[in-house]
Amino acid sequence: MKLRFQADNDLDQRIVTATRRFGPLIDFQTASKLGLHGRSDREVLALAAAQGRVLVSHDKQTLPDEFNAFIAGETSPGVILISRKLSIGKAAEWLYLLWSASEAEEYLNLIYRLP
Repeated sequence: MKLRFQADNDLDQRIVTATRRFGPLIDFQTASKLGLHGRSDREVLALAAAQGRVLVSHDKQTLPDEFNAFIAGETSPGVILISRKLSIGKAAEWLYLLWSASEAEEYLNLIYRLP
């Protein structure tokens, strides 16, 4: 099955837009579409998991610990952490590459870090 992405509230929206330009068929849901504003990391992980979406975020501070606690009792489609130092274009290229060259099952209960 193809990857389906969920943007975290802190993800730069331009990454979502640029990724969709690379691959118009990519299913990349925005944070506002799922109503993530003001929700805790745990809630965000649960909502993404309920929809079978890999969470894409910049949050390297709190999300990894929350993710580890979450997968102790639940299954997660995974998390992709993107460095804020990575350009919008490079982040979109990486996400497109991951979407086109891998399957969703490869990210189950994993954190994948983009440079």
